[in-house]
Amino acid sequence: MASRARYKRRRFQNAAGIIWASIVVLILVSVVSIKSIGLMKKADDYQTREQALVAQIEQEEERSAEIAEFEKYTHTRKYIEDTARDKLGLVYPGEIIFKNDNN
Repeated sequence: MASRARYKRRRFQNAAGIIWASIVVLILVSVVSIKSIGLMKKADDYQTREQALVAQIEQEEERSAEIAEFEKYTHTRKYIEDTARDKLGLVYPGEIIFKNDNN
């Protein structure tokens, strides 16, 4: 009889051990799943931010090219003439200027 009681107690202990091990595994799986969802969200946020920064870099490169183009234009004779006409009102000798009077 003593062996039968011992057998039942061992069987109960084994079942309890399996249940506790299953609970621990489930908790670990839950924690890992929650953390991985958070990491995936962070990765998506970083990817969106990266795309925005790449677009901003492209805009700045275009702007830089425009500035370089304007710098080249400012060193030309055409720019100097246009500026002298617009800001200083200068004209070539013998040149006639017609002004539109919209009063």
